[in-house]
Amino acid sequence: MSQGIALKMPDIMNTADGKARRVGVEIELSGLGYLQLVELVGKLLGGEAKPESRYVSKLETPLGDFIIELDSDPIKDLDLADERLPESIRELGGHAMEVIDAAAEMIVPLEIVSPPVKFSDLDQIEALVEELRKAGALGSREAIYFAFGLQLNPELPDLKSATLIRYYQAFAVLYDWLKSRHQLDISRKFTPYIEPWSSRYTDLLIADGYEPDQRQMMVDYLEYNPTRNRALDLLPLFAHLDKPLLDQYVEDPRIKSRPTLHYRLPDCDIDNPKWHFSSVWNDWVVVERLANHAEDLKELRALFRESRKISLRNLTHSWLETSANWLESKGYV
Repeated sequence: MSQGIALKMPDIMNTADGKARRVGVEIELSGLGYLQLVELVGKLLGGEAKPESRYVSKLETPLGDFIIELDSDPIKDLDLADERLPESIRELGGHAMEVIDAAAEMIVPLEIVSPPVKFSDLDQIEALVEELRKAGALGSREAIYFAFGLQLNPELPDLKSATLIRYYQAFAVLYDWLKSRHQLDISRKFTPYIEPWSSRYTDLLIADGYEPDQRQMMVDYLEYNPTRNRALDLLPLFAHLDKPLLDQYVEDPRIKSRPTLHYRLPDCDIDNPKWHFSSVWNDWVVVERLANHAEDLKELRALFRESRKISLRNLTHSWLETSANWLESKGYV
């Protein structure tokens, strides 16, 4: 593990019922073969691999069950052993699969999906990423067709509407700053997976006195953002809070119910020796800290609203510059 990259922790480490908060981590990468990756992660985390289907393995580790898979359903679901297929097709397909496998591992990301990990155990994820880099893992910048991400699914302190709104507001005012730090690669900048929230929704969210109940909070978001393809995707959380209401706006079998946010913005720049898992995590902790410091959040929201107005200052100063300077002046970075 590289020295000098300290994992920071948010102010609130436990949920309202006293349990340690956890976060799920999803890492997309290339440069390693599927079986090589399964073996390496198992060795590093002390896990035993159990194949679940083609290109999907479960690793049972002391941290919980990790899933390692090829991130392409059509390829990983191929089953040439299915006896319902004619023998001639199975024989021909067997030869073709060698070519498909080689091509898939070059252009389709391999993905490591962690179980919910306690914040205090994230040093093991940091160490895993460092060892994968040493083994030859590649990230987004390696080729134009790579658009790999590192996603976080942080558990929330509680599910009160007021708490959720604070987190949404903190993310909204920090979006430009976060994007400048973690959207490094052109391939992901032109993909639809990580769009910002609707500008009209953001204006509603940041307005002074915005205090909706749970149903209105969900309706406001879904009216403007009825899609998974957002840099901070709220649909898994909404599926947990009120699935019937969510289904009125979005029906997608890929949405998994969980009491977490789904932070999709950051690139996975794993082959860059200056990039670390902690690079992404520590900036998320800035969102955490801002969400739980009411006066600071109020101040930055007011500055954000001012930045949306037409003025000479706003023509010569970007919100990215303003927010970055504010974070530095307040000691957040």
